[in-house]
Amino acid sequence: MIHKISSEWLTIDKVGELLHPDVKLELSDDARRRISQCREYLDNKMKNQTEPIYGITTGFGSLCNISIGADQLRQLQKNLVMSHSCGVGERVPTEIVRLMLLLKAQSLSYGNSGVQIETVQRLLDFFNNGVTPVVYQQGSLGASGDLAPLANMSLPLIGLGEVEYQGQVHPADEILRKFGWEPVELMSKEGLALLNGTQFMSAYGVWSLINAKRLSALADKIGALSLDAFDGRIEPFCDPVNEVRNHAGQIETARRIRAWLKGSELIRKHKEHVQDPYSFRCIPQVHGAAKDTINYVWRVLEEEINAPTDNPTIFPDRDLIVSAGNFHGEPIALPMDFLAVALAELGNISERRIYKLIEGKRHLPSFLVANPGVNSGFMIPQYAAASIVSQSKGLCWPNSVDSIPSSQGQEDHVSMGSNSATKLYRVVKNTERVLAIELFNAAQALEFRRPLTTSPVLEKWHAEYRKVVPFIQQDTVMSPLIAATVKFIRENPQTDAAD
Repeated sequence: MIHKISSEWLTIDKVGELLHPDVKLELSDDARRRISQCREYLDNKMKNQTEPIYGITTGFGSLCNISIGADQLRQLQKNLVMSHSCGVGERVPTEIVRLMLLLKAQSLSYGNSGVQIETVQRLLDFFNNGVTPVVYQQGSLGASGDLAPLANMSLPLIGLGEVEYQGQVHPADEILRKFGWEPVELMSKEGLALLNGTQFMSAYGVWSLINAKRLSALADKIGALSLDAFDGRIEPFCDPVNEVRNHAGQIETARRIRAWLKGSELIRKHKEHVQDPYSFRCIPQVHGAAKDTINYVWRVLEEEINAPTDNPTIFPDRDLIVSAGNFHGEPIALPMDFLAVALAELGNISERRIYKLIEGKRHLPSFLVANPGVNSGFMIPQYAAASIVSQSKGLCWPNSVDSIPSSQGQEDHVSMGSNSATKLYRVVKNTERVLAIELFNAAQALEFRRPLTTSPVLEKWHAEYRKVVPFIQQDTVMSPLIAATVKFIRENPQTDAAD
């Protein structure tokens, strides 16, 4: 499939589709026109410009008062990319770097950045040919743009740095030669356009949202299976009690749980207990709050990826070049911290349901094995879930409340949104693992309710799961089974009860 980069609104759902390896990116004719018009305007402006323009005829950051001669403007931009390539720590996952390439090209395509078409095209060349710059997770303050990671992403454009190609890391110049690509010779403003911007934060945020939406739906499905295996009550999921509070996510969650359990023999059977613990009874309230959070963050991130976020911003039609702060990550740092909290709560309540299933109540055997004592059964998967949940809680300290001044005080308030983004990625992974452990437990508990059955749709899913993870008769090594469960829910989510 060919996707044309244009001014058409880019949805997060569409971004998810564009990550498919068969997708190729092209610049639309309109995007080419806007990019060329802005570059031509800037070149003409520079011929008669007497007043300094930040980052174009001056140094950067606190060096903004140092003027740069016309003969040094290109060297200035190359030096910027080299000197700012200070990323450290773990490598950014390949799929996130591909998102960075896509989102940077999208941001530059609006014609407010002053770049050459050749520069944007090289980003697309990398994306289309599976050439992924080596980028590191640490180094950005999330305010002057994601300077360090975007610099490492941009180094290969000028023939420096490293790239991953066909699973191996190579010097960038080696891969450029392989494809017959000349290093891009950066013109005035281009290094700044590449490095300023929020595409590192946004790439992590978009990836996390796509997966958060999947995990939210999975939490409902797995929670429904746990409710039935626990012999829970359906009344807290009826419309009247949820509609009276009028939170959209709560109402949607209750309806999803009812849909998953439609036709269940277990849910219809007489209950000896009057009410369930909160981790079951309050699924609509907790899962629903997470849904509402995801929807809010979704809107904010979608607005962010449909905007130029570098600096200065150029308006050719208004004869205007403005040095401002659209690179500042605060608008998305706060929501990403919020999303991490919401996803951690999905893991938190999931772990409580895991605990209830192994507690030895409601006629379920202790630790979900028929012969506890000689068998520890499902004792330690709950430990693992508790450990993961605890780590996620620690990660939920809001990075966006921190700020450390930089550049000799010129950049005196930063968002730290890059840390919000990378920790959000870890919380997403953690929540997926906890939900997998819940499914591992719920599927085991369901077997002790036989011959009664859950709903037809959940029985079908359970049967598919049993093809990869068996019922546990005696103690066995659990880690591979948990890993297989993670893989199962990633590849077989079936997040709609009508599937």
